[in-house]
Amino acid sequence: MTRSKNSAKKLNFRAMLAEQEDFLRTLVQQMVQQVLEAEMEQAIGAEKGEGTPTRLGYRSGSYSRTLLTRVGKLELRVPQDREGRFRTEVFERYQRSENSTGGSAG
Repeated sequence: MTRSKNSAKKLNFRAMLAEQEDFLRTLVQQMVQQVLEAEMEQAIGAEKGEGTPTRLGYRSGSYSRTLLTRVGKLELRVPQDREGRFRTEVFERYQRSENSTGGSAG
C-alpha cells in the first residue's frame, strides 16, 4: 500500500512541474512579445494606431516566429514595417533557438 501512495505523490509532483513550466513559458512569451512591440514603437516613433508628426514609418502586420528557449517553444508575432527596415534585437535573423551557437556558458 505504501508503494501506491508514493506513486501518487510522484504523479502530483510531475503535474505541478508541468503546470509551472507552462506558466513560465507563457510568462516569458508575453514578456518577449511586449519587448517586440516596444522595439517597433521605438523604431517608427509611434504606438500602434497613433498618428504623430514625427512618425518615421508605418506598421505592416506581423509574421509568426517560433523561438526555442529554456522554458519551451515560444510562438511569437514579430511586427513588420512597410519598408521592411525593422529588425528586432531580441534575436538574430534566422535564429530559431535561444542559444544559436550551441555552446554552454560554463
